[in-house]
Amino acid sequence: MTITIRDGRRDDIPAILGMLDSCVEWLVGQGRTGQWGTAPLSQSPRTVESVTRCMDEGEVFIAEADGTPAATLTLTDAPGAYLSHLPPPGEPERYIHWLASDRRFKGHGTGSALLTHAADVTRRAGVSLLRVDCYAGGDGKLVRYYEGNGFVRTETYAGKDGWPGQVLARRV
Repeated sequence: MTITIRDGRRDDIPAILGMLDSCVEWLVGQGRTGQWGTAPLSQSPRTVESVTRCMDEGEVFIAEADGTPAATLTLTDAPGAYLSHLPPPGEPERYIHWLASDRRFKGHGTGSALLTHAADVTRRAGVSLLRVDCYAGGDGKLVRYYEGNGFVRTETYAGKDGWPGQVLARRV
């Protein structure tokens, strides 16, 4: 399988929402509903607005597996407003949003390829700090996934309704 990464476009929004829905369906099938719940994210106006806003405010990348959109990631210059209570890092940063993959491509390295691409883009922009936040509850697999891709834990936080979150950082 050949993985290529390209810039995302507005016409990729339905595919991105489909990737998010695929993740929810997979998580529900695993009995892991704490991260994103049980309803397709494409049915949430807030999620659709967030994905669209990220498209307008950040750099969206699509990993294609043999030409088929398989995973997505967005880079911006700051975390979401939901993390405004955390102290700023004190230096320029790039921040990862909406890393998701179509679960048909699970285990093919599309997410890791996007994380490597994000680190390269960040470095080329002259920024040395790349951060991400994620769900830190349940079995902790998502935090360990980021750690396996070179990130280290920094701040923990509680989101809406006590949702357990973890911020991670990587020097590039």
